[in-house]
Amino acid sequence: MGYRIAVVGATGNVGREILNVLADRKFPADEVIALASRRSVGTEVSFGDRVLKCRDLETFDFAGVDFCLMSAGSAVSKEWSPRIGQMGCIVIDNSSQWRYDQDVPLIVPEVNASAIAGFTKKNIIANPNCSTAQLVVALKPLHDVATITRVVVSTYQSVSGAGKDAMDELWHQTKGKYVPGQEVDSKKFPKQIAFNCIPHIDVFMEDGYTKEEWKMMVETKKILDPKIKLSATCVRVPVFVGHSEAVSIEFAKPISANEARDILSSAPGILVIDKREPGGYITPVEAAGDYATYVSRIREDATVDNGLVLWIVSDNLLKGAALNAVQIAETLIERKLMPKKAA
Repeated sequence: MGYRIAVVGATGNVGREILNVLADRKFPADEVIALASRRSVGTEVSFGDRVLKCRDLETFDFAGVDFCLMSAGSAVSKEWSPRIGQMGCIVIDNSSQWRYDQDVPLIVPEVNASAIAGFTKKNIIANPNCSTAQLVVALKPLHDVATITRVVVSTYQSVSGAGKDAMDELWHQTKGKYVPGQEVDSKKFPKQIAFNCIPHIDVFMEDGYTKEEWKMMVETKKILDPKIKLSATCVRVPVFVGHSEAVSIEFAKPISANEARDILSSAPGILVIDKREPGGYITPVEAAGDYATYVSRIREDATVDNGLVLWIVSDNLLKGAALNAVQIAETLIERKLMPKKAA
């Protein structure tokens, strides 16, 4: 027998991607259930070559369900994840609700798979922020060799990270007869997103950082190493799918660009595309739809001792959300923390 899996938020961008990833990776599931809010009951979603009709989260019985892949936002997760977990179902949550709870492991399997065993306290495992996930995948193998002390990262984040309405807004602003200087209708973003960059993601905090930037600082410490100092500037850019990051790293030990290139080339989840020529790097358009975290533009930083600079690109709906969630479930099975039920 395989596993029973419920996908909550199945009609959203990430929920649909979770269903795609489960089918593509041939996850050992006997049954996959698509769940959504009452207003979306009956909506059809694709799962491989099958079509699933969404059922109502509020009336669904989770008894006998092994995994709940939750992608319906913090408010829904706050209400439902503990209740689902108490029924013996393991919740893998994509929202920010449980990431900073000491009793909930925050997992990127390529980075800290061993921490996953802590899920038993609440039966909840948290998925990190999309920008954090791809960052720590690239930092981990370098940290193991030369010990990272400080990271300065600027992100270039696609609108899909803000949901379908954000993607629609970019599409409508872009396809219109845009004239520089004219006003456009902006509802999802505080300023025009088409042909523009907005250095503001999530709410502002008292210290001047946004919460998105704070998430990267706190989550990197929890996942990788609490001693790492990190400063982030998160920018929304007019790209539909794929987050990019320009990352400056300081190490405790010397490490050359060639050494880093070799280390990253053999690290799990990473593809290095780094030719010092026009086009010898990866952009979000090329990363969209791929599972890999791409690293390009690897070079030494002459302004600090033991410094490197990287360009990191990944599909934020996949490694930043859906893929990582499915990998967490796979890790539980591989480590026999969620053994297959007897026939």
